[in-house]
Amino acid sequence: MKNIFTFTGQEDTATPQLVVNRKQLIENTRHAIAVAGSAQRLWPHVKTHKMIDVARLMISMGITKFKCATIAELEMCAMAGAQEALLAYPLVGPAQRRFACLQRCWPGTRFHALCDDLAQAQAISSTGEHFNIMIDVNAGMNRTGISPERLADFHSALSSMKNITVTGIHCYDGHRHEPDFDGRFAQTELTYSRLASQIGRLTHRPEYLIMGGSPTFPCYAVHEDVSLSPGTLFINDYGYLKAFPDLGFPPAAAVLTRIVSRPEEGVYTLDLGYKGIASDPADRGLLLCSFPNRSLFQSEEHWVWRIDGELETGDTLFVVPGHICPTSALYSEALVVEDGRLTGSWPVTARNRRINL
Repeated sequence: MKNIFTFTGQEDTATPQLVVNRKQLIENTRHAIAVAGSAQRLWPHVKTHKMIDVARLMISMGITKFKCATIAELEMCAMAGAQEALLAYPLVGPAQRRFACLQRCWPGTRFHALCDDLAQAQAISSTGEHFNIMIDVNAGMNRTGISPERLADFHSALSSMKNITVTGIHCYDGHRHEPDFDGRFAQTELTYSRLASQIGRLTHRPEYLIMGGSPTFPCYAVHEDVSLSPGTLFINDYGYLKAFPDLGFPPAAAVLTRIVSRPEEGVYTLDLGYKGIASDPADRGLLLCSFPNRSLFQSEEHWVWRIDGELETGDTLFVVPGHICPTSALYSEALVVEDGRLTGSWPVTARNRRINL
């Protein structure tokens, strides 16, 4: 993989540090729009980056709708100028009050929330505030959502409640891991057909049908009635690059790290433990190095590698994260590089659970 993250002055930069290549981010966004056929079909998931500058860049390219995992991310999207934003997470407890407050504070953005529980829907209805609700459907991941077969009855009950407008159906399939496109496409067609048969039973079809995530978004793109919500692909990571090579989205972010020790011949310790890069994937990152290398072990602030080449303590290297979404949340800002130059920095705006509200 070509190293597009190097920049003049990196040797003077404190490490570890998240770095974003702006040109690659723009190219990945263009590619996503081309696959979707229209920027208006896309609801990018901002949990991948949590950066207001990335949201603004996407808005400048015609994307106006976003998906979020937290109230803070919703607020960030409103601050960026999003026309619509969906909280793709159960709206339960104090989050209902915060959501209502957000709507009052940012009337220029149309907010939506997910629901898969009628008791919680009744609690939402009882607030006296108006809510746009999308029904969360379980495609087989078994994390949240109702079964497709419950959709008609659930939609009927939800539609009858005061202060609630059913604006969409949301169906995420994060359990789809088929490595080849044809196998993935076959499974998404089954999911789409199963859900479409149940949507046909509704008294009226909601405005939006949002399906899939990053691995399956090209599959659902063939159905013109589906809105698409990839997240990871705009920045991408080593995990998806290795698992889904057919997608064609090169990573646009890496972590700058530094060799801090050489405990023995051929063994190098980087200042990039699992407090600086996501620890959830088995392959936690791809070391961009011209010499053969393999990871030995990692701890809180250390990552030990076997590297078959001569490097020096103090040398800087880059690692493409195995999982970019939790990696972004570990940094207060990302450095922005373009054509080998450091051009600025972007705050990770929604890193914390609360911005203002």
